[in-house]
Amino acid sequence: MDAVENHIIAWLTDYCRISRQAGFIVGISGGVDSAVTSWLCAKTGLKTILLGMPLHQQHDQLVRARDHMKALSHTFPNVECLELDLTSAFESFRASMPEATATHLLSMANTRSRLRMTTLYAVGQANGCLVVGTGNKVEDFGVGFYTKYGDGGVDISPIADLTKTEVWALAKHVGVSLEIISAKPTDGLWGEDRTDEQQLGATYPELEWAMDYSGDESILNEREQEVLTIYRRFNALNRHKMQPIPVCKIPQEIRNQ
Repeated sequence: MDAVENHIIAWLTDYCRISRQAGFIVGISGGVDSAVTSWLCAKTGLKTILLGMPLHQQHDQLVRARDHMKALSHTFPNVECLELDLTSAFESFRASMPEATATHLLSMANTRSRLRMTTLYAVGQANGCLVVGTGNKVEDFGVGFYTKYGDGGVDISPIADLTKTEVWALAKHVGVSLEIISAKPTDGLWGEDRTDEQQLGATYPELEWAMDYSGDESILNEREQEVLTIYRRFNALNRHKMQPIPVCKIPQEIRNQ
């Protein structure tokens, strides 16, 4: 994985210099994607802010996030760590919403993600840093498993061309802790330890297979057919996240009327 690692680090470095920013800011969740992304940013030698944003966070996720930030700051002098508890801000926002909104579970889960995005941009802009996305290829371009204008609201996405399997391999290569690598993937937005697999109905390796499959479907077993159906359902449902914002184009003849 040396070549992949070096390629991403060089890409990050070049992009930051071209955009004339001081460095990067990464939200740290305690998961493998943010751990790998933050390590790659730190390796550039440019200013890298690691921002923990607990919000009704599960204890094990919080511990992993703090341990990772501490380890990275001890390894790289260009790394700064910051933790901002967003729980009270979120609860204040929720209390100001109509009851139908405040009690809508999906709306409030996505609000958590969007509050974190707002925080990343506020701190990032004050420090001249690019907001770095932590989504992988399956999440970003396969099933659209992210919040629009939440964790999907970023400046750059250094690992979005890597599958989850490749992210795990890169994590082992660069020395991310086994606690993070072995933790079950979760978006941490539900106030409970609801895993990605429970929400999606399939594992990341299964979804990676479905994303690339183009063979004879008549030869597939029952589980493979089920996974293909799951993948296609999420891909269709979340297609709006993966495409540019629709713009209503005004024909010249209408403008001239």
